[in-house]
Amino acid sequence: MDNALTALAAFILLLLNPLATRANQIRTTIVYDDIAREVSVIDGDAAQLWISTADLTRATHFELKPQGVCRGQLCFPVPKTRASEFVRKDSGTRFFNLLAFAQLVNQPVARDEALSTWYFGLRSDQREGLSSLQAPDFNLPDMAGKMHSLSDFRGKKVLLVTWASW
Repeated sequence: MDNALTALAAFILLLLNPLATRANQIRTTIVYDDIAREVSVIDGDAAQLWISTADLTRATHFELKPQGVCRGQLCFPVPKTRASEFVRKDSGTRFFNLLAFAQLVNQPVARDEALSTWYFGLRSDQREGLSSLQAPDFNLPDMAGKMHSLSDFRGKKVLLVTWASW
């Protein structure tokens, strides 16, 4: 009977071990590109925001690649001498420090500790486009279905009328 109880106790400890790792994780909300996503963070330190690389991709559409932190064709290299500030492995899962990345790309961050929410503003490369006062080129069909782009009217005066139901 003692062997059976010992085996049962060992089995229960094995089951609870992953729960101990999860106990260190806290649910928080990340607002990135004005989209809110709930993710798990580890450590709960205000100076760090360690999330799994899966949550990194889900919340920001960035993914960790050998060449750096990438989103489509856009890649930000992680400085090799500072790699430990950005990436770490814990219990077989890779975690990424999103706050360190925001500092690297000059992205403003606001945190509401009471609501456990982090808001990420525009990165420096995104703000440059806004400060130029140049409208981005886009294509739209006219009433007959013929496609026109804003660049077709370069040098001419254009009145854009927009409307949204919300």
